[in-house]
Amino acid sequence: MPIINVNMMEGRPKEKVEQVIADVTETVANTLEVPKETVRVLVTEIPKSHWGIAGESAEKRNAAR
Repeated sequence: MPIINVNMMEGRPKEKVEQVIADVTETVANTLEVPKETVRVLVTEIPKSHWGIAGESAEKRNAAR
């Protein structure tokens, strides 16, 4: 059973997260030639305050723009 972990910054619409799950499932099932029912996708949304880029949080970088 393939298990795929997707980490992304929080804030995307629920519909977009659902689309990522569907697209990743389809790609993995096709590539590995397994039934879609065996594919698991775990999405972790990380707060921008906990996502570091170049030594500062994404939250801080976005506020500076």
